[in-house]
Amino acid sequence: MRAGRGFAAVVAGVIALCGCGGTDISEGLVTKPESAVSAPPSYDGPLKARTPGWVREDSPLDGGGAALLTLECAGEPYEAGSPHDRGSSVSAESAEAALQKHLDQDPSWQIAPERGYRVEKREDKRVLFSYDVDGRTRAGMIAAEDVQGTDGWTVETYALCDPSEYAARERDDLDLRVWADVRGRGVDTRKVHSAMGPEHCDWQSAEFLTLGEGREGRGYYRDPEGALADIDRLHSAYSGDTKLPADAVDTGWRHDGRELWLSADEKNAYVRGDGGKVERWPGSSERNLCK
Repeated sequence: MRAGRGFAAVVAGVIALCGCGGTDISEGLVTKPESAVSAPPSYDGPLKARTPGWVREDSPLDGGGAALLTLECAGEPYEAGSPHDRGSSVSAESAEAALQKHLDQDPSWQIAPERGYRVEKREDKRVLFSYDVDGRTRAGMIAAEDVQGTDGWTVETYALCDPSEYAARERDDLDLRVWADVRGRGVDTRKVHSAMGPEHCDWQSAEFLTLGEGREGRGYYRDPEGALADIDRLHSAYSGDTKLPADAVDTGWRHDGRELWLSADEKNAYVRGDGGKVERWPGSSERNLCK
């Protein structure tokens, strides 16, 4: 981790980079600061390194290498790795094109920012792209040229802070829905997050809410189309219009105008919308509903 990074300047000039050879670079993928003076201090560490020893072999950070060293998370890093090591790397004609293709093609990138990166460090055959919030790096992507088994540029390693640490604009674009507190600050997704259900179970019309992690985590489900109606492990049925129980507890978490409440026994969630309408999202006795 680094310390002593300056406050990020407001990005004024946004450039659309065109990758030669047909890769379309999204507008705003890579940005430029107003001036060299206003840019945060650059990362001065290596762009090629072993994954830090504190990372467990089975950790979601395994394989993050030098990209992990670039992060300046407020909490714990969320995910890191090497697409090349897991056989999912893609080749491109430039470092910027490699970043774009990786964001487009790797399904795990639904949790990475889709824009707002800057070139923080460039050296022979490697480029560090950083996504910063308040002058601190929340996502680091290291593109490399001529990595063994590839032809051209590819994202060699990446590392991400928790998506709750992204700016609101980027959080809103994620498949993973980041909830916020009453002051609008993102809440760590390891405490609460939601997402639409898996397509392979034909549950994409249902919203899956998760509180906590692992075996201690709890799941609740919004099911307006009845996709989960046959699941016998739910504590109740979904209701699109009900009353908030008198003993329900406000979690203080919000998303897109919705308030999240829990029943006193925590078996059901109650979500109140802008108009005051309340939905009951049933909880489950088992987290893994999709077999």
